[in-house]
Amino acid sequence: MEKQKTITNFAAIPSMQRQMTKYPIGIQNFESLRIDDYKYVDKTAYVYEMASTGRYYFLSRPRRFGKSLLLSTIEAYFEGKRELFKGLAIEKLENEWKQYPILHIDLNAERYTDEQALTSMLHRHLTDWEHTYGHDNSEGSVSQRFAGVIRRAYEKTGLRVVILVDEYDKPMVTSLGNEQLQENLRDILKAFYGVLKSCDRYIRFAMLTGVTKFSKVSVFSDLNNLRDISMTESYTAVCGLTEQEIRDNMDGGVALLAQKCGISKEECYAKLRTNYDGYHFRQNTTGVYNPFSVINTMASQAFGDYWFETGTPTLLVTMLQTGGFSLDNMLAGEVSTQMLGSIETMRDNPLPLLFQSGYLTIKDYNEEFDSYTLGFPNKEVENGFIKFLLPLYSNAETTDSRFAIQTFIREIRDGQPEAFMKRLSAMMADTDYRIVGNSELYFQNFCFLFFRLLGLYVEVERATSDGRADITITTRQYIYIIEMKLDGSAGEALSQIERKRYAAPFAANTQTTYNIGVNFSTKSRTITEWKISQGN
Repeated sequence: MEKQKTITNFAAIPSMQRQMTKYPIGIQNFESLRIDDYKYVDKTAYVYEMASTGRYYFLSRPRRFGKSLLLSTIEAYFEGKRELFKGLAIEKLENEWKQYPILHIDLNAERYTDEQALTSMLHRHLTDWEHTYGHDNSEGSVSQRFAGVIRRAYEKTGLRVVILVDEYDKPMVTSLGNEQLQENLRDILKAFYGVLKSCDRYIRFAMLTGVTKFSKVSVFSDLNNLRDISMTESYTAVCGLTEQEIRDNMDGGVALLAQKCGISKEECYAKLRTNYDGYHFRQNTTGVYNPFSVINTMASQAFGDYWFETGTPTLLVTMLQTGGFSLDNMLAGEVSTQMLGSIETMRDNPLPLLFQSGYLTIKDYNEEFDSYTLGFPNKEVENGFIKFLLPLYSNAETTDSRFAIQTFIREIRDGQPEAFMKRLSAMMADTDYRIVGNSELYFQNFCFLFFRLLGLYVEVERATSDGRADITITTRQYIYIIEMKLDGSAGEALSQIERKRYAAPFAANTQTTYNIGVNFSTKSRTITEWKISQGN
């Protein structure tokens, strides 16, 4: 009765109000967003704090987390465009509103397959700035020209320069795996960014943003005055959305979404939290929502995997195809603070890159050893990550494997273990696999992906050791206890379940229990046999 009353109240929201809300999908320009009256969650207090307390900043955040909009907001502020900030926090904080010369560079538009792509990109920006502030023919390299532009901009305006670099690391990220190209690009960027230190007297403010941190690669070795706020507690929500910000700015949209889904508003908030919340850029801080997914959900009035569908972890795929990384290690063990802040060890350990690019986040912190435990931030990322990788371990295409998962779920819920095992065996059949290398690792990674995906829909508990995979699947009516052996026998696996009384904890349950022993052959890279017995 109460639920129906709540939903009826949602309908009281005027239809004109529903139509008036404009969500800024794909809009990264602050001025355009404000002029065209799109929804804006006020982050300007952060802008004022940065401008008032420091001069050089670096921020690492996953893609589509609002970095470009933040830089555009900073640009409008330093351009003195007070009218754009009417009603926002910074309007009451700033009194001077000076118009500073601004050099804004975005490196996201190129693929950087060679050094020429980078130098051409820098040349285009420098040429535009030189049209405004002048050019000296004695300045040959891009770093010399950059220094000259900064100095002349200061001399021409009498005000120090604001420098904003968006996606500073794009050339480095696209060249991962090509060591020679990365070294060449690094040398160009190192000299270019080093100008910020040599021209310190002419610079009022500088901020660089990107997805990753290249600490040991030393892109910033000559620029040691950058303040890295990526894991600073007071800036954890400088990009992204907190739940309070969603409640303050999008409560009406959430109410409409709840009405459409046939749930209460608080149930809708809970679903938003499960799907899109959970990013932690520092230990013991409030979780941050993925803004891209939240805004798309509000605009379309439908839940979806919006962020994951805009990009895929191709670097991880490449490493899985050629390396020996166990996916179990993503969610087990600890990562030191030093390692978490650098991606140079990707060939041996992809966890820092997965953290910085948003596929993993901080789940726990060990103060004694200064180390972190990582995990998937939310359901959207976990679901998309697993669905993307699973076809690499099966003979099905992506769409086929997704359909197969739906069928698996139905068979599990309907108590059809034989049908379930036939489908699982067919899915693992070694016909055209794309993951090479150790067969045991292949088996373990497949089990991780498959049962992790099932766990999004039914309760799955799993522990691995010494090449075995022990799985318990629980539904309302059935319990499945699965013991998997490598190069053993299904009978041996089934006997172990019964001998060690794995079903004992469920003796008082009303569900029907199935014990399933499975053998996986490392030679054929598939399931060769299984045996099933019914328990209570």
